[in-house]
Amino acid sequence: MDHFELRDGVLHAEDIPLPQIAAEVGTPVYVYSRATLERHAQVFRDALKDVPKKHLAFAIKCNPNLGVLRVLARQGYGADVVSGGELERALASGMAAEDIVFSGVGKTRAELAQGLDRGIGQFNIEHEPEGAALAEIALARETTANAVLRVNPDVDAGTHAKISTGKAENKFGVGIDVAPQIFARLAALPGLNLRGVALHIGSQLTSLAPLEAAFERVGLLVSDLRAAGHSITHVDLGGGLGVPYKPGDNPPSPADYGAMVARVTKDWDVTLMFEPGRVIAGNTGVLLTEVLWVKPGASNPFVIVDAAMNDLARPALYDAYHDFVAVKPTGEKMTASIVGPVCETGDTFARDREIDAVQAGDLAVFRTAGAYGATMASTYNSRSLVPEVLVDGGRYIVVADRIAAGTIMAAERVPDWID
Repeated sequence: MDHFELRDGVLHAEDIPLPQIAAEVGTPVYVYSRATLERHAQVFRDALKDVPKKHLAFAIKCNPNLGVLRVLARQGYGADVVSGGELERALASGMAAEDIVFSGVGKTRAELAQGLDRGIGQFNIEHEPEGAALAEIALARETTANAVLRVNPDVDAGTHAKISTGKAENKFGVGIDVAPQIFARLAALPGLNLRGVALHIGSQLTSLAPLEAAFERVGLLVSDLRAAGHSITHVDLGGGLGVPYKPGDNPPSPADYGAMVARVTKDWDVTLMFEPGRVIAGNTGVLLTEVLWVKPGASNPFVIVDAAMNDLARPALYDAYHDFVAVKPTGEKMTASIVGPVCETGDTFARDREIDAVQAGDLAVFRTAGAYGATMASTYNSRSLVPEVLVDGGRYIVVADRIAAGTIMAAERVPDWID
């Protein structure tokens, strides 16, 4: 459920008609619903009611907007970060340092030191040299770093190849077969409190079976580590739960996920850590766009909109589906390809799809754009960086400005020795 609904024939974000935002902010623009964001945060927490000890850390990479993060901080969420920049965003939004988990396969020594200096709650170690470096840096600061070892359970998540992270050939974590030996060596290092393990097998999962298989493998690893004399108090189960993008999509519900987790982990006696992202933010946002032209095509027309692949990259990157609906639908339909103005054939949002009938000047939205939307935007073709709006009932505010091409150009320099 979200709070983008038709009222008197006009699509609203909560109590705000989208044409009002288009007129006052311009298009393209991302529009987020605070009520939807809060509801999804609460639903995910409620789904884990049978998990006695838990920690919720929102995956900032999917939507790092400070307004979004502030809402989630007020809902009691911490942060899963994968860079020093995301760490600073989490803190700036009001999330407590001890509620921040630092993940990511390529942390620099400077970022490890930054995390220690900021007093974050946990590092997810990706490989042995990183763990050794963290122990060394912590020891030099006369402190101890709380950490877990990320393992790769070699489970196919059944998702798009570019967002799969739990197969043996993926770059993340250490092989589960060598994890006990690596864990033992790292646990012996002063400066490191290696208190558990972590995993994350991929994003946009549409079945619980891969997750359950991965969790069962990790449960056996936890038993083996304890049998070897190690204290295991925390297990990070990652995120990855999918959301519906198109009609007919039926991903597992948070309630079904929570029931599976409670059943599989009931004897683990650990604090379970979760990194939800898309399942919280995906349906909380839309990309509002204007139709520029309807151009005849060889078989079906092209609907050319003012949003482009630089504003919403997922279709170009993953052939991802985003529902396209008119802000003032007439009930009529048309079959068309939806494209943007960027000079790439890849700037295509849909091919030969049945959509609401639209014409030049009409407004439309790409739905389920609250995750991996604005955060992946660029200024390709010297286009402005897309703005973001947060709606709260009958009010809204621009939470990220449109950054004009001229502003970006002003940060560049032409050497005076080029004549």
